[in-house]
Amino acid sequence: MERLDKILSSQGVCSRKEIKELLKNKKIKINGAFAAKSDMKINPEHDIIEIDGVVLPYRKFLYIMMNKPSGVLSASRDKNTPTVIDLIPDNLRRRNLFPAGRLDKDTTGLLIITDDGNFAHDMLSPKKHVYKLYEAELDGDFNDAKKNILESGITLSDGTVFKPAKIHSDFNNNPRIVHIEICEGKFHQVKRMFEYVGLSVINLKRLRIGMLNLDKNLAPGECRLLTDEELTLIFNGHSD
Repeated sequence: MERLDKILSSQGVCSRKEIKELLKNKKIKINGAFAAKSDMKINPEHDIIEIDGVVLPYRKFLYIMMNKPSGVLSASRDKNTPTVIDLIPDNLRRRNLFPAGRLDKDTTGLLIITDDGNFAHDMLSPKKHVYKLYEAELDGDFNDAKKNILESGITLSDGTVFKPAKIHSDFNNNPRIVHIEICEGKFHQVKRMFEYVGLSVINLKRLRIGMLNLDKNLAPGECRLLTDEELTLIFNGHSD
């Protein structure tokens, strides 16, 4: 059971001050009866909340898929640079949203935004083996020798260890476009892995998390809610 004002505030519907005004004007109903106090306790999973005749679709947490564009930060807020949170439309906005994992400012593609900290931890933890698939455009040709190095795991000169990657691309057809899959998210990891074999990344795009693919209908900067089925795909392993 939770306070009514806390529930409505968590859903991004209105501020606590606005809630009091709605209650005063008899605009809020709980299970068909007018609510009188902002601190009344209800069960948001079972009780029906109506605001001015419209039923509130309660969601404990939000899970948003975004096609991240280049030039924005994977952060909740920044004084100088637009962030992915700034791109979220009003109907999906609520407090405490954050990007689950980071894509570099110039990296594009699939990004999950949520307010569920446990979900984000599980998705990002290497122990959960949730692989992320990236498409990298390189400044030089990739080959079998470089593939074998990255698929064996590498240790950088500073001691940073990167677990074995999985390479999926037919780089014999296009040796400068490589699909690489990793289950970690260390700082600039994909770029540093290719630098290890003497190549620089020109463009980088994340295509998939687990078995969840980026929705091709989302233009850069657009986002939408994930379905329950799509959420399960994130933890359904990866293809070899």
